Amino acid sequence: MKKDLAHCLNPALKKIDAYRVDGGQQAEVKLNQNESPFDLPGWLKEEILEEFRLEAWNRYPDILPFRGMRAYADFLGVSPESVMMSNGSNEMLYTIFLSCLTKGSRVVIPVPSFSLYEKIASLIQADIVEVPMRADDLGFDVDGIIAAARKANAALVVLSTPNNPTSGSLSLEEVRRIVEEVDGIVLVDEAYIEFSRQESALSLIQQYNNVIVLRTMSKALALAGMRIGFALTNPELMREIAKPKIPFTSNRLAEITLQRVLKHYGLVEEAVRFILSERSRIRRSLASISGIRMFESDANFIIIRVDGCDEVFSTLKQAGILVRNVSGYPLMQDCLRFNIGLEKENDLLLEQLRQRGH
Repeated sequence: MKKDLAHCLNPALKKIDAYRVDGGQQAEVKLNQNESPFDLPGWLKEEILEEFRLEAWNRYPDILPFRGMRAYADFLGVSPESVMMSNGSNEMLYTIFLSCLTKGSRVVIPVPSFSLYEKIASLIQADIVEVPMRADDLGFDVDGIIAAARKANAALVVLSTPNNPTSGSLSLEEVRRIVEEVDGIVLVDEAYIEFSRQESALSLIQQYNNVIVLRTMSKALALAGMRIGFALTNPELMREIAKPKIPFTSNRLAEITLQRVLKHYGLVEEAVRFILSERSRIRRSLASISGIRMFESDANFIIIRVDGCDEVFSTLKQAGILVRNVSGYPLMQDCLRFNIGLEKENDLLLEQLRQRGH
């Protein structure tokens, strides 16, 4: 007998979809998930695997990955009590939202932004207060964010800076102003900070008690497959965030990998220099192609607006090049997003766009 289970499920499920990547995750040239084009070198993988081989695989890891947390704290120059590691920053987002939001509480989210923010808030049945980006340049409306947070008495304000998918950033002083002028907790998601011209908000966690900085190792550190994220805040707030945190979610392999990569951080810096150089080169090339409008990029990806966006997306896919069609986001009609790849991959993308531009 088939039973009606609708009453057993969270009603928010009717409003959201399962996460998916349009176009898939396999292609000759894959530029659709904002990944680093560089894998770890073989010698470093061998170091990591040799250390992991000596671990007891039948034992649980630490409740929290304290060794990885201490290593990242030392790297940043902050107190270990201000650091929490998670299985990717996505898990940390769930933890923070569960800590800060309840049914009917209000969260301010600039839009468009990372879709997971609204999804988690919807599952908690919090009220989402959207503040549109500026239509002309997709930049943040700082005055609008502050006004909305005050009017709604928001418990949480979420700032993705540099922002995905628009690629723009807030300055440190703009973040500071928001932190000072709102009464709620301000979450500053810095997934792409290593590529930014702006200063990190990390210094604010020691000056204000309502700031949380979110970091991921999936972008600049090239560890998307390892699932490593961090929250950084004052120890008092961190103790509260830790309460709903799922134990044992970060495995020892990820922790060892983080420690080794931080030890050889010159590899990250070299990769970032290449990506920033290619970002500039690609933008110069795009400027000469008719029918394309570029938006300012402060991340490892570029946003373009092009007529016939869906057709261009399909043509690129047929040519073995995966980009992200972000035209479904508010204010981003006819927009495509692609991350910086290897030089050869970038050239193949540019050649396809030139052919269409002619």
